[in-house]
Amino acid sequence: MSLSLPHLILITWNSLWRNPLRSGLTLVGVFMGVFAVDATLKVGTISRAIMEQELAQREPPRVEIWKGGMTPEDVAFIEQRLKGVEAIGTRQFIGGEVFFEDKQANAQLAAVSEDLLSTTGRRIVQGRAFTTNDFTEFRSVAIIDEFMAEQLFKDRDPINQRLYINGRPYIIIGMLANLPDSGEREGLVLIPSMLYFALTGSRRFHNLLIRPQNIEELEKLEKQINALVEQRFPQQWFWVGTNIDEILEQQATLKLASQGLALVGLIALFVGGVGIANISIASVMERTAEIGLRLAIGATERDILCQFILEATLLSLVGGVMAIITVHGLTLIVADQFNLPYRFDPQVAGFSLTAALVVGMSAGFFPAWQASQLDPVKALRA
Repeated sequence: MSLSLPHLILITWNSLWRNPLRSGLTLVGVFMGVFAVDATLKVGTISRAIMEQELAQREPPRVEIWKGGMTPEDVAFIEQRLKGVEAIGTRQFIGGEVFFEDKQANAQLAAVSEDLLSTTGRRIVQGRAFTTNDFTEFRSVAIIDEFMAEQLFKDRDPINQRLYINGRPYIIIGMLANLPDSGEREGLVLIPSMLYFALTGSRRFHNLLIRPQNIEELEKLEKQINALVEQRFPQQWFWVGTNIDEILEQQATLKLASQGLALVGLIALFVGGVGIANISIASVMERTAEIGLRLAIGATERDILCQFILEATLLSLVGGVMAIITVHGLTLIVADQFNLPYRFDPQVAGFSLTAALVVGMSAGFFPAWQASQLDPVKALRA
């Protein structure tokens, strides 16, 4: 007659409790393996969170082309051959002096296309962005950032104020939010590129910005753009890159490091599984008479198989939970000490624990099957 599940669990627990050394060694093996796997996953999670924080403090990821003498026709050539692009903008940095009444300000001046703000993701905090009419009607308007507003206007409202760039008046129509910046920098003033072209008689610019629809496509898009620029400007100097090159390099390094650590963790978990298998085999040999007696008084092969698999599963479960709790506690201490972004992720814990259970059950299956196939008569004589 087959044993009930509660009875089977009780027998399994008593068996483990009677052999603390064997059970303890198995727990240590599982603990070390799950500890390595879970710690590796948490390192990856924290690193990704740090990178997300860095990206949030920057303009949206984009590909930039720096090439003197580009024209609207060059933009059309590149745009027609690209897919997955959110926005494309042009920018031409220009020299000049900025005045408001009797005040002069240090400024970074740029003539930009209508879509530049969409490309850079800069947020308008007051007033409005450029419109199509500002370009088609060659309006003498400008957008400044908060840093420039603080330099020139202090507590005054900058919207609709008139400032002078190289002696020409511009009406301020909007104000951009500042980018996070730890050091001092110049303010920013943007004017419509069509007005700049009309004033200078030139339709050329040196900076093209391309924002992808999906950040995961950024590196692929960069390669495509590089090939197009080479095709458009053969044997001419240009530079193509992203505004987050260093973060992409960090991601590549993190990926390699995570893979290496994950391999070490899996090896440790495998070693723990080998330990479970060896100890289970030794347990079968040690308890041959007990197994024979149980088979003789009515235990089925299924009961024996389930008992030994359950032993391996319980040890894996306990060792895995202990490792996850330990890693979580240590991570909280380290995160608090170094001000790292960390929160408990049930998916990471679930994956680590599942790995432990799969390894434990797999390692314990063969010894369990071996035990269930014993001949009761021969087992009792052992």
